[in-house]
Amino acid sequence: MAKRKRLTPANPDYLNDDAKQRARPAPPPHRVPIADVAREASATAAMEEMAETLARARGEGRMVLDLPLSSVRTEHLVRDRVVNAAADMAALIASIRARGQQTPVEVVALGGDRYGLISGWRRCQALAQLHEETGEARFGTVLALLRSPAEASDAYLSMVEENEIRVGLSYFERARIAAKAVEQGVFETEKRALLTLFSAASRAKRSKIRSFLPIVAALDGTLRFPEALNERSGLALSRALSDDPELGARLRAALKQAEPADGAAEQACLRQVLTSKASLKPPLETKNTPLGEDRRYVTKAGVAVRLHGDGAVTLSGAGFDEARRAALLAWLEQIH
Repeated sequence: MAKRKRLTPANPDYLNDDAKQRARPAPPPHRVPIADVAREASATAAMEEMAETLARARGEGRMVLDLPLSSVRTEHLVRDRVVNAAADMAALIASIRARGQQTPVEVVALGGDRYGLISGWRRCQALAQLHEETGEARFGTVLALLRSPAEASDAYLSMVEENEIRVGLSYFERARIAAKAVEQGVFETEKRALLTLFSAASRAKRSKIRSFLPIVAALDGTLRFPEALNERSGLALSRALSDDPELGARLRAALKQAEPADGAAEQACLRQVLTSKASLKPPLETKNTPLGEDRRYVTKAGVAVRLHGDGAVTLSGAGFDEARRAALLAWLEQIH
């Protein structure tokens, strides 16, 4: 009977090496270079498309920008509102303090990281006041939409349209915007300014706005409560200013002296001047002078008038101050 052989146990090191080989991850497949190039090109194209989309949205005014408040020039255009009621401003400040700025302002790029304000003057003022009061960084920036008006006239038109829809403008404010736009060279004439800025208004409404232009010329900066000047009173005042070149100076002097505390007091002061008799003082010379010779008299405002026999007129005296001289020259310029 043959002798059996005894088998030796397997070497454990071999088993361990085999297990390690099976557990080792397989080497990655060879990467084709063209795949890397295609992937990088796709990513670059996607980034360029996103950048182009963002730039287009920014340029078209569809992207809200977070701008430093100091970079926005609030005086770029004439103020969108003459009147800044304390109660309305207090309510706006309280709202921004509690909830932050909810509605963006509109700006135009001026270059060099500077922007000109088209609309939203009160929001900028409220943020500036809050930033000065609290020092909080959130009030040092303003949310804004970037507009790209082709011309300055388009910027004014955007401001007018935004305010007509949002709050509505008084006749004085409308006339003031037109006058300031002409003053700044945006329009050549007041007629062109009215036709452009208020093209959607009826002809009758534009005519009423135009009637307030003499009031703006005579009393802008003097009237403290122009919102109290309604349509009827404004039209009457405009006619009176056109009929009497000295009326503007008398009104300014009266308002300066009265210092009205509210709109009612200011209107009462205007009515008092309009209804007063423009009586003349006794002549400087008591003797009668034949027709064709010099005649003299002094107006109630203290202006000495000398009518020369040859048709010349001389104005002098303490009442004929710089304001009256300017008003007279402005009146003479309007005579065609």
